[in-house]
Amino acid sequence: MADPYHNNIYHQGDGDSYRTYGQGGQDSYGYQTDYPPQEEDAASDATEGHDEEDQMYEGEYQGIPHPDEVKAARRAARAKARTVADGVSDQEELAEQYEDIMEDCGHGKFQWTLFVVLGLALMADSVECFVVALVLPSAEKDMCLSHAEKGMLGLIVFLGMMFGAFIWGGLADKVGRRKCLIIVLAMNCISAFFSSFAQGYGFFLFFRLFSGIGIGGSVPIVYSYFSEFLQMDKRGEHLSWLCMFWMMGGIYASSIAWGIIPRYGWGFSMGTEFQFHSWRVFVLVCALPAIAAFVGLLFMPESPRFLLENAKHDEAWMILKQVHDTNWRAKGEPERVFTVTQIKTPKTQEDEFIEIQTATGTAFQRWVVRTLTLTKLVMKNVLSLFGHDLRLATLLMAIIWFTMAFSFYGLSVWFPDMIKHLQHEEYESKLKVFHREKVEQFHFNFSLENQVHKEGEYINDKFINIEMKSVKFEDSLFVDCFFENIRSTETIFENCTIRSTVFYDTDLYEEKFIDCTFENVTFLHNKKGCHLDYEEENDVLVYLVSFLGCLAVLPGNIISALFMDKIGRIKIIGGSMLISAGCTFFLFLSFSQAAIIAWQCLFCGVSVAAWNGIQVITVELYPASKRATAFGVLNAICKLAAILGSSIFASFVGITKVIPILLSFSALVGGGVLALKLPETRKKVLL
Repeated sequence: MADPYHNNIYHQGDGDSYRTYGQGGQDSYGYQTDYPPQEEDAASDATEGHDEEDQMYEGEYQGIPHPDEVKAARRAARAKARTVADGVSDQEELAEQYEDIMEDCGHGKFQWTLFVVLGLALMADSVECFVVALVLPSAEKDMCLSHAEKGMLGLIVFLGMMFGAFIWGGLADKVGRRKCLIIVLAMNCISAFFSSFAQGYGFFLFFRLFSGIGIGGSVPIVYSYFSEFLQMDKRGEHLSWLCMFWMMGGIYASSIAWGIIPRYGWGFSMGTEFQFHSWRVFVLVCALPAIAAFVGLLFMPESPRFLLENAKHDEAWMILKQVHDTNWRAKGEPERVFTVTQIKTPKTQEDEFIEIQTATGTAFQRWVVRTLTLTKLVMKNVLSLFGHDLRLATLLMAIIWFTMAFSFYGLSVWFPDMIKHLQHEEYESKLKVFHREKVEQFHFNFSLENQVHKEGEYINDKFINIEMKSVKFEDSLFVDCFFENIRSTETIFENCTIRSTVFYDTDLYEEKFIDCTFENVTFLHNKKGCHLDYEEENDVLVYLVSFLGCLAVLPGNIISALFMDKIGRIKIIGGSMLISAGCTFFLFLSFSQAAIIAWQCLFCGVSVAAWNGIQVITVELYPASKRATAFGVLNAICKLAAILGSSIFASFVGITKVIPILLSFSALVGGGVLALKLPETRKKVLL
C-alpha cells in the first residue's frame, strides 16, 4: 500500500488523478520541494520500522471511513461539479486548489493558536464598545460633563469605529491582513494609555475617537484573516466559536469595572490639576487584550491566500508548509510530507504597485504617490462591491447588517436607560417637601437629600461639612448664614434672597443660583473641578446589567456554533432574527428592573445566533480580493445603525415603550425575511 502523502498526485475515489502539482505551466507557479522523490517501494526515514500494510485504521471495525477517504470523496464531488459547469475561472480553480491544500494541512495546533490570538483582538473590540458606558458615571463627575458632552462621548467611539472599519477593511485587502491588524491594535493601545491620563474633556474625546478608528478595523480583518486558514467543513463552526470572544470581552470589561472603579483609593493625584482616579486605572486595564493580541500577532504569519492574490507565491508556499508541518507534528505524525510543488496563478493578477516602488523623487513625493495610489485601489475595490456579480448580495447584506444593528444596539441602550428611569421614578416618589419652614441659629451637620424647600427662612444658620444631593431651595430667604465644605449634586437655589452670607470651600457655583438676589454675599476658596462619591454615584446595577447581558449570549453562541454547519447559515440568521422580533413584545411587560434585566438576557441570548451567522456568511460571499473590504463596508453600516438606533431609542425613554418596540420588531422581521433570500454558503469553497 503506497503512502499517498509521499506522492505528488492527488487521487480521486475512482483512481483518476485529481490534480498534478509537479508540472509547470504558463498560469502556474512551481516550487522545488524540500523532500527528494522516493521510489514506490522506498521507506521514509521518519517511518522506518513501520509496515504500512500491518497498520489498521481503528475506525474500520466500526464502519467509520478513513479521513483520507472522506477527503478524496469531497474532492471527487467538487471535481464532478466542475465538469458539470460550463467553465471554471482562474479564481475558482485557485479556490479549489487552496481548499485541497488546507485539507491536507489539517486543522490543529496552528489554527488553535491563531484562534486565541485573533480572539483577543476581537475581545479588544468588544471592550472598546463597553468602556465609555462603564466609566461615564465617574468621568462625568471627574470632568464636569454636561448632558450634551456625555452624549457626544458615548457616540464618538462608534463614529470612530465606523470610519475605522471602512478604512482598515479596504487596506487589509491591499496591504495585508496581519500588517493592518497589528497597526489597529497598536493604535488602540496607545490611545487607551493617553486617554487614561487626559485631564480635559477635549483630549479624552480625541483619544477615544482615535482608539475607535483603530480598533474599528479589527472585526473585518479578524474574520477575513481566520477564515483563510480554515477548510470548508470547519469554517462555520470555528468562526462561530471565535464570536464567543466578543462575549468574553463584555464580561471582562464589566467584571473589572465592577472590581476597580468603586475602589476610590486605587488612584492618585498630583496637586489639584492632575487627578488619576480609579476609573482611569480601569481604562488602562481595558487595553490588556489588545496588548496580548498585538504581541501574539508578531509570531503569526500573513494569510497565504492574501499572498497568493498578490502574486507572492514563495511566501505563501512557505506559510502553508509551516501550517502543515505544525499541525501534523502536534498530532504525532511528523512523517507527513507537504507535497505541494505548484500553485495556480490567477491570470488577472497585476503588479499594481510597480509605479510606486521606484526611487524617483523625494521621500515625501514617493509617499504622496503611494498614498494616492493606494487610496484609488481601495476605492476601486469598494465600488466593485456594487458591480453586476455582487450588487444583489451587497444590497441584501447591507440591509441585514443595518436592521440587526439598529435593533440590537438601540435596545442595548434602551434597557439600561429604562432601568435608570425606573430608579429615578422610585427616587422621586420618596421626595420630601418642606413648606414655609423657619429655622434660626441651627447647625446643619447632616446631609440633605431628595428634598424641596419652598418659601423657607434661614436665619443665622450654619451648613458645615455636609453633602447636598437633589436639593432645591425655592423662594427662600438666607440671612447671616455660613456654608463651609459643601459638596453638592443636582442642587439649585431658585428665586432666593441671600443676605450677609459666606460660602467657604464649597462647590456652589453661579450656575446653581437661578434668579437669586445677593446682598453682601462672599464666596471664598470655591472647590475646583467636580468631586466623586463612589458609594453614591456608582451603582453596582450598572455593572451587573452589562455582565448579565454578556453572559446571556453564551447558550446562543454554543448552539449556533454546533449547528452552523449542520442546518446552514441562512436558517440560523433568519430564524434568530424572527425569534428575536417575537421577544421584543415581552418588553411591554417590563414594569420592574428585574423584568427588564430578564428580557434583556432573553433578547441577547437569542439574537447572538444571528450575529454569528451574519459574520460567517459575510466572509463566504465575497472573493479573497474583496473579502475584508466588503466586511469593512458592512461593518461601517453596522456602526452607523448603532449610532442611529441608540440615539432614537434613548429619546423615547420615559415617554413611551410602543415606538422602540415597534421599531425593533419591524427591523428584525424585515431583516430576517431578507436573510432567507441569501444563497447558502456552507458547502462553498472560499473564492
